[in-house]
Amino acid sequence: MRGSNYETTKKESQKLFLKYDQQHMIDKFHLQHDDDFLYIEFVARLYRIDRHSGNIEWKEDEKQASSPQTAGFKCDERISDRRESCLWHEAGFEEVLSIFDLLCYSKDDCRLSGNYCNINNVKGANLAAAPGNDMFAHAARSFDHHTHQLAAACEALGGTKAKVGDVSYMIPVFPFLSIQLQFWEGDDEFPPQLKFMWDENILQFMHFETTFYVTGHLIDRLLSL
Repeated sequence: MRGSNYETTKKESQKLFLKYDQQHMIDKFHLQHDDDFLYIEFVARLYRIDRHSGNIEWKEDEKQASSPQTAGFKCDERISDRRESCLWHEAGFEEVLSIFDLLCYSKDDCRLSGNYCNINNVKGANLAAAPGNDMFAHAARSFDHHTHQLAAACEALGGTKAKVGDVSYMIPVFPFLSIQLQFWEGDDEFPPQLKFMWDENILQFMHFETTFYVTGHLIDRLLSL
């Protein structure tokens, strides 16, 4: 039932997307586009949105099929590559909702502040909806004592080193919007801890709930690497 609900929500969001002004999205976020698709990068993958159906797919080349690392390719280079080796995969719930929320919901005058904080402290956050401190506990346990692998995964996603925690990186989730990952290894007294810090103006770009779709997908990408 849960999976069915996710699929229903995804399909409804695709229909809703078609009601929005696509040219406005193109101009606002400087999107690559053609007659059939809009293109956007999300967590180091190129996505295409079908302008007629709202379906979203992400791109993987056959030569990269054995390695999910996609960082380092320029958007135009990947768009212009029409070889048969190019593989497109249907995007999942978290990816679709994250991309559509950015394109359809974000305020016309959205601006990043450059100041990062916990999601509970961003401007406009509804603290009543804030999750508990252990929301990322499972992922933290998966990363524990694997700091070198975690750092390598962050760098594969285009991350640049930051200074807080045993592993800390600024990771671009969209080309113009980054999130800061902070991770501390566990010891005899404290469990491992994973935090994500957001620009304090993030709610100008997406809903509060959508930030957790983004971090959920980012964690999946890190674990896959």
